[in-house]
Amino acid sequence: MKKIYEGKTKNVYGLENGNVLLKFKDDCTGKDGVFDPGENSVGLTIEGIGKANLQTSVYYFELLKQAGIKTHYVSANIEEATMEVLPATVFGHGLEVICRLVATGSFIRRYGEYIKNGTPLEGGYVECTFKNDALGDPLVTSEGLAALGVMTPEMFASMKEQTLKITKIVADDLKTLGLDLWDIKFEFGYNNNEVILIDEIASGNMRVYKDGKIVDPVELTKIINNR
Repeated sequence: MKKIYEGKTKNVYGLENGNVLLKFKDDCTGKDGVFDPGENSVGLTIEGIGKANLQTSVYYFELLKQAGIKTHYVSANIEEATMEVLPATVFGHGLEVICRLVATGSFIRRYGEYIKNGTPLEGGYVECTFKNDALGDPLVTSEGLAALGVMTPEMFASMKEQTLKITKIVADDLKTLGLDLWDIKFEFGYNNNEVILIDEIASGNMRVYKDGKIVDPVELTKIINNR
């Protein structure tokens, strides 16, 4: 295997068959020893969290497969904390897609004069940000993505449609555990000009509530994996 990229929480390797291997780490983003998925640097190590996050991702990727939604997922080895995926090209230098079911977080910081925290966003609200720590992950519209040559309007439409479908599947599953999904973050890429979900579907990329209180991502991983 040839190492392609070393990330904060995963290493990426090229395989002889043309696919890619993701190696999940126990490193977590955070600050002062406290886990925080919103931080941009590794702040702590939690033993076993790499395998746990992989287990969560595999569960949801398999759920999407059953629903007929194609992703980059091929197979996984939980014990070795590895996942084989299809090769995919990211949009631009990396694009994050957020689906919001409830108004909270940065959405409220931006639009709080128009809407209260905790207000449901019927049907889901999809927005995109460039992955750029220095610029604070700036928002970008579908028109902006097209003007910059990052993706075509048709690709954006496919990405948005998939985002809403995937979010509903995850939200419905969490509902069976008595949990409410407020928002979730995805990454997409393209393989043979087809837009597909890439990276992972982990608890650190979701904001989930139970009985009106937010669920810690590490605890959420345990709840999902120990159902």
